[in-house]
Amino acid sequence: MKDLSAIVREAQAGDEEAFARLVGPYRRELLVHCYRMLGSLDDAEDVVQEALLHAWRRLRTLQQPTSFRAWLYKIATNACLDVLDKRSPRTLPSAVYPPADPRGSMAAPIEDPIWLEPLPDGWLVDAADNPEARYTMRESITLAFQLALQLLPPRRRAVLILRDVLGWHAREVAALLDMTISAVTSALHRARATMRKYHVADRDSAAKSRPDDERTRRLLDEYVEAWGASDIAKLIALLKDDATWIMPPLPTWYRGREAIHAFVATLLLAPSARGIGRRYIPTRANGQPAMAIYHQPAAGEVYQAVGLQVLTVDESAWHIAQVTTFMKPELFSRFGLAIELSE
Repeated sequence: MKDLSAIVREAQAGDEEAFARLVGPYRRELLVHCYRMLGSLDDAEDVVQEALLHAWRRLRTLQQPTSFRAWLYKIATNACLDVLDKRSPRTLPSAVYPPADPRGSMAAPIEDPIWLEPLPDGWLVDAADNPEARYTMRESITLAFQLALQLLPPRRRAVLILRDVLGWHAREVAALLDMTISAVTSALHRARATMRKYHVADRDSAAKSRPDDERTRRLLDEYVEAWGASDIAKLIALLKDDATWIMPPLPTWYRGREAIHAFVATLLLAPSARGIGRRYIPTRANGQPAMAIYHQPAAGEVYQAVGLQVLTVDESAWHIAQVTTFMKPELFSRFGLAIELSE
């Protein structure tokens, strides 16, 4: 098998197949890196495509073949920073609007690209935790972590991801971002302070839990069963007392069992809505249990994708702390889910 230097030389000579072999092992981790930076699947894919095109065009400037991965990260990170210079950070309704009264009317959806998007767990299939990293791979893609990340200025965000998620050394981060080591250290200190303020995590729980944890699977099964049976009481019993219910692109969201119960009972599972055919498929997103929702408008018609619910589980109580429903059917294909289901 050819070594890295030989493949780099072939690619530098114009061999596109050699270049494809070079970037293949890094494409998915670059996608996840750009997702953390941008909070968007679409943006991450666009930036990685742009970064790889730039890398192909500039490959002859690479002096040290062994630094190829770091070189790719530099190109991709700078491309992310360019995007972030031109737009606002992604967020969720609960971070910018007060909770709504379920007895009131719902606000119109905001279709502008301002909301966080979910990440398919399949994008992390080959990822492994770095023992030098502050956060596990699973924790670093949860919706709560992404929401906190988006509060960081772009360059601090890059520093924190590279140091505390990927486990890079300060001198490596300084070289990648064209910063001094002292500037990296200062940026990291400020970024960690922000994360401590806005991202509360149980380190022991995060380290010990696994994405396929049996207890999490049982909780998801119970949740799916409650929806399938239109059992509102069972559904609400699975939630924490102060659970939140979020539905981007709608800015309207609810807090607490009572408010969520009223919303579900008067709209989602109201008697007038129970004639709608429904299908629910368990899946995973952002290292968390999730459920794909399909509705059948009329008998005999196909079931159509409606939304993807991501469940944030409080593992200290094994109740659901947050339900985030991404009402964006076009996301389904990213998760290997069909847009339509037959009977």
